[in-house]
Amino acid sequence: MMETLYLAILALLCCLQACLSVELTFELPDNAKQCFYEDIPENTKAIIEYQVVTGGHYDVDMILEAPNGQIIHKGVKKQFDSVTWTATQAGTYRVCFSNEFSTFSHKLVYFDFQVGEEKPLPGITEHLTAMTKMETSSARIHENFNTIDDYQKHHRLREAQGRKRAEDLNARVMYWSMGETVVILLIGIGQVIVLKNFFTEKKPSGST
Repeated sequence: MMETLYLAILALLCCLQACLSVELTFELPDNAKQCFYEDIPENTKAIIEYQVVTGGHYDVDMILEAPNGQIIHKGVKKQFDSVTWTATQAGTYRVCFSNEFSTFSHKLVYFDFQVGEEKPLPGITEHLTAMTKMETSSARIHENFNTIDDYQKHHRLREAQGRKRAEDLNARVMYWSMGETVVILLIGIGQVIVLKNFFTEKKPSGST
């Protein structure tokens, strides 16, 4: 019983630690550009992962800049991308998403900004002896929870993207059906008018 409670507490700590990274979903209007800033210490590993959920051709431009203005990464019209780098200097790093090439379509963009290595589970690496069976199981559960969380996150994104595409397709089918209905009605009315003219007896013109 105590072992189960201990593992449950560690699992909760795992979930709390996983929430330390910055995750954001935002709307990017047409002809617009949005930038985000993050202070990163020197020699710190960072990861940026983004994906266009809805809008247009599901693509945006992304630029990652160092504090001195150096471009670390540039993505052009990509649906999704992942960038991993180590900060060579301390300062404020900037990541910008651009939809300036689009005239009509708004985009919904998700991105995940992780800075630094994930902290180990408390109590496991605090001693010099080999890990016990319970600690090994806790570390394995911690890794499995992270994997499950990552799979669920990507599954939700793909589900949202698929749902939006299905809604767009349904709207196009509805509009096409409405257009076909109008055309059929106009053709039917035109045929009735033409047939009526064929069978309408014309009065002879008066003699002069």
